[in-house]
Amino acid sequence: MQRITTRNARFQQFQTLLTNRTKRGRAREFIVQGVRPVTMAVEHGWTIRSLLYDASRPLSRWAEELMRGTAAERIAMAPDLLAELSEKTEGAPEVLAVVGMEPDDLSRIRVDDDFLGLVFDRPTQPGNIGSIVRSADAFGARGLVVTGHAADPYDPKAVRASTGSFFALPVVRTPSHREVVQWLDAERGRGRPVLVVGTDEDGECDASEFDLTRPVLLLIGNETAGLSNAWREHCDHVVGIPMTGSASSLNASNAASIVLYEARRQRLAKLRARG
Repeated sequence: MQRITTRNARFQQFQTLLTNRTKRGRAREFIVQGVRPVTMAVEHGWTIRSLLYDASRPLSRWAEELMRGTAAERIAMAPDLLAELSEKTEGAPEVLAVVGMEPDDLSRIRVDDDFLGLVFDRPTQPGNIGSIVRSADAFGARGLVVTGHAADPYDPKAVRASTGSFFALPVVRTPSHREVVQWLDAERGRGRPVLVVGTDEDGECDASEFDLTRPVLLLIGNETAGLSNAWREHCDHVVGIPMTGSASSLNASNAASIVLYEARRQRLAKLRARG
């Protein structure tokens, strides 16, 4: 067991996992806080590298079981330093986990006859990534691909916004649309006729009028610019969400949630119709 009571080199190393995307990527690890997210990370087989805990108070039953159930390095930390790493203004969390990143490999996303997946094209807000991960998990999607020059899914804001779903749903980063198109072509060659369905306010029809019970990859565009021209060229169809009122558009995570819900609604209705 290691003990950290000052802002030494090891503490500064942990700090960079919060604030420095480049160093986080080099280390291939990130910090997770909260009972549910840490529990989900363990349950879904993510590698827990270190557990940082408050050295000033007794551990809860949950924390004791966590310590016993993982082979992670244990680091006792002064409460003010632990609070700093959790980015809390008041009070230290009981435990923070340093978790290893999963590979950016599209094969982590399972494609089957009921496939429902998402692409988020060049998102700028990590919180939107986390919110979409949460909705994708809730409505039965198989995974999320974040493409292009984008916010980092491993940013603490993204992980927190997912409320633990980040560890249940594969999230894969690709440099561009090309890697996704190649992956889809390979899956189609294996007999999975995945449709690429973009979302846009000028869609050819409303999402509720389109058959989303087929294998579908939904595309969500950048929060400001929408879908890139490259992605538009690869869309088989584009659907919209009908709106009234004075709003000119929907937040990206809200739009994704609505279309995901519609896909889930249609699929459940089809199952019920089959008896």
